Amino acid sequence: MMDYYKKNTYKTSGELRSKSERKIEALRKKDPSIAPVIIDGNKIARSWWAIAWNRNLESYADYENRIARGRRYVKNGTVIDLKIEKGLVRALVMGSRRKPYEVLIRIDPLDKAHWEAILGHSSKRIDSLESLVRGEFPRELEELFTLRGKGLFPSPSEIRFDCDCPDWADMCKHVAAALYGIGARFDEDPTLFFMLRDIEFEDLIRKSLEQTVDNLLENADRKSGRTLSDDKVWNLFDIEKG
Repeated sequence: MMDYYKKNTYKTSGELRSKSERKIEALRKKDPSIAPVIIDGNKIARSWWAIAWNRNLESYADYENRIARGRRYVKNGTVIDLKIEKGLVRALVMGSRRKPYEVLIRIDPLDKAHWEAILGHSSKRIDSLESLVRGEFPRELEELFTLRGKGLFPSPSEIRFDCDCPDWADMCKHVAAALYGIGARFDEDPTLFFMLRDIEFEDLIRKSLEQTVDNLLENADRKSGRTLSDDKVWNLFDIEKG
């Protein structure tokens, strides 16, 4: 272990970036589907939900040192591939060696009863469906994402890390860089968060729409008693479901 740290000296931001760019170029020739995390400017995340994801990560106080190094790594383009699946993130992160490190991040699916409770609360808080239909999250949902133990973001016990680097810590700087990369991905497509926690984004739209319809009918002294299927939700807004 000591030999590893002796051989791998500190690399400047320019060295990290240049090395990562060369590796991306080489990998693209073999696999055009690689998806590097590109940070434009000094901010890793711009939307409130991506910023909230990063703040949740930074609340893991036990990993403070490695989180700071991971932040530097992701800003310098070392996350050369990152793909989000149901409950799983696969990433390649450049480090000191020539070959990128392989990172796996596993996140538990959200408990069904927990998700139903969140749906019930959130549908009553959304004033407009417009942002949800655009695949964005209204600001009034922030507490539902971030509330410790009751929100959508995973707690430390619900997330597990694996990296093939020799660092003894579960959250090494390569894992931390990948976690920040997830936040950057949420900027591009926030619905990926629902895939990651294995829940249906359409449920949130449907529940919110049903609540809106019920409120309108209640004002007219009528009750709906109807539920909307996924297809009807998307057809209502003339959206082709992917």
